[in-house]
Amino acid sequence: MKFVNRLSDFLGKYMAWIVLAVAAFSLIQPSFFTAVAQIKVAGQSLTNVLLGVIMFGMGMTLELNDFKIVFSRPKDVLIGCLAQFTIMPLGAFLLAKGLNLDSGLAVGLVLLGTCPGGTASNVMTYLAKGDVPLSVGMTMVSTLLAPLLTPLLTYVLAGQWVEVNMLTMLLSIVQVVLVPIAAGVLVHRLAGDAVKQFDKVLVMVSVLSIVTIVGMCVAPNAQRLMTSGLMVIAAVCLHNWLGFGVGWLFARLLGLETAKKRAISIEVGLQNSGLAVGLAGQFANPLCALPAAVATVAHQISGSVLANIYASMPLEKQESRKAMPELEAEAAKA
Repeated sequence: MKFVNRLSDFLGKYMAWIVLAVAAFSLIQPSFFTAVAQIKVAGQSLTNVLLGVIMFGMGMTLELNDFKIVFSRPKDVLIGCLAQFTIMPLGAFLLAKGLNLDSGLAVGLVLLGTCPGGTASNVMTYLAKGDVPLSVGMTMVSTLLAPLLTPLLTYVLAGQWVEVNMLTMLLSIVQVVLVPIAAGVLVHRLAGDAVKQFDKVLVMVSVLSIVTIVGMCVAPNAQRLMTSGLMVIAAVCLHNWLGFGVGWLFARLLGLETAKKRAISIEVGLQNSGLAVGLAGQFANPLCALPAAVATVAHQISGSVLANIYASMPLEKQESRKAMPELEAEAAKA
């Protein structure tokens, strides 16, 4: 078990570098992860299975008490989710138009923009000395809203480039996101504090799942990334930092305090790129997965950079830094 703990700490601490290394390996030697991507588990793609594993792990870290933030501070959570599902989808659509992206890339960027916030945003918010409970609440609510809003917004904004089957997308999100999270919450509820002894294992499994998804995303698109990679990277990074910047301005215009502005900024800018990868599989054009594949790498780096920038800036004196114990432990490795 000591070895597992040390390995978990190592993977957590150097996750961004491991993601970069795996992405580079997939570009140079795509055959390995191309073969891995062909694996099916109970008729499901390995990407969807690994996404389910990550979401189950997220559910295992949640308690029913964590949902109290939604009811105790509904205004803050509502503001954050409103920013999430307006800034990022519209930003993706405008960037796709402005950069005159290929239809497949445009659909992929819009799909990325319509996905909920990523779970890494909670740790990044802690590192940024932001409002962690608000970040957790936004992640939970945006994830619960995703089965309805992600298919609808994708249909409205990307429908001009490709046919979008909203029902298929809705069922996919329920299958790979909501059901595993609910199962994780149920297991935590039944097992109680006993699940905490598996925290290190959950971190290790989640990191390994993420880097495997990155490899499977990059490998099949290695040639396309070599030819159109700069445009894709530019579009994803502009979209990402647009979310950070406009999310912060949105919170500022509403007069929110600094810790909340940081939480909303990070939460809005970091999407669940893994989910976007899984959903992109329903479109015939393989280019649709490229923006999400790039985002799985770019978001890890940009989130860390922004968190460090925010952490170096002072908070208002009356603000306190609130954090959940599991985030304190996880952030200590970052």
